[in-house]
Amino acid sequence: MLRNGLEPWHLLVVLAVVILLFGSKKLPEMARGLGKSMRILKAETKALREDDAQAAGTPAAPADGTAQSTATEQPRQAVEPTVITKAAEPNGQQNKA
Repeated sequence: MLRNGLEPWHLLVVLAVVILLFGSKKLPEMARGLGKSMRILKAETKALREDDAQAAGTPAAPADGTAQSTATEQPRQAVEPTVITKAAEPNGQQNKA
């Protein structure tokens, strides 16, 4: 019954609904925000893994292949989300959305 649950036309319907709901102007902003959120999440999970490895007594291997001294590392600060604001138009008028 549900052998081919997700066919290509399903994706087209979902894409059309998303464009109708959010509009084509908002989609790039949403994609940028999602990308930044994913980068922050990746950095935080990497930091948690390194912290867990240090607590277990085994040094964590850095992802970039460089050796780091874990004895002199300072605790990491939490990453604050950034607020994105729109810049004014070049001629001094605000964008009317």
